[in-house]
Amino acid sequence: MTRTCRSIVIVVAALALATSGARAQDIADIDYEHLSFRGVAFEYGYLWPDRVKNTSSYGVRFDLGYAGPGLRVVPSIMYWSSPLNEGEIVEFQNRVEDLVVEQNGGVRPELDLGGIDYTDIAFGLDVQVVWELPLDVLTFGGLGVSAHVMDGDGAVINGTFVEDLLHSVEPGFNLHVGTEYPITENMRLYTSGRYEVMPDLQYLQVRVGWQFMWGPNAPGEGRGSN
Repeated sequence: MTRTCRSIVIVVAALALATSGARAQDIADIDYEHLSFRGVAFEYGYLWPDRVKNTSSYGVRFDLGYAGPGLRVVPSIMYWSSPLNEGEIVEFQNRVEDLVVEQNGGVRPELDLGGIDYTDIAFGLDVQVVWELPLDVLTFGGLGVSAHVMDGDGAVINGTFVEDLLHSVEPGFNLHVGTEYPITENMRLYTSGRYEVMPDLQYLQVRVGWQFMWGPNAPGEGRGSN
């Protein structure tokens, strides 16, 4: 996981160096005094987590335009659900048994928690540096913060204190890179990869999105701009 995070940082830095020696791009000269709500995108993703099984994700991305030269602000909402790994369930089961022992005078129960599904609803805010490349392609890289509403659910634990223990709100931090292409002046296709770090969970994720635009394109963003 640490090597993956380092690789993403290197990719972001390489993109910056690759474009720094190129001709001045219109998009790098943008200096908006305020943000504007310009579009919305629907995303499909796939993630590789360290505590739950690999799973698909679904999300919505909002384009708020540019807060400064080449600096785009992008909030998002994402959802995924997946079963906990068997080893994680056993470890959690042992922790619950230890808790009961402490509260029950040393008598250790025999618990079987069954299967547990973990659900995440994440509210994120990404800040992206956007570069203009030839053939109307945009490349972006950036950082993001998020709040993850985590929920554990299972047939055995429903309605018990164990279910309550699996409810939490956790902060997250991510590094991401991606590319974007204007299919038309009002529609864009993009793909991105990100590495998300949370206190109790980490994952690598790939996303593909389709964005609808109703606000104006920034200089250098539209079709035929380079």
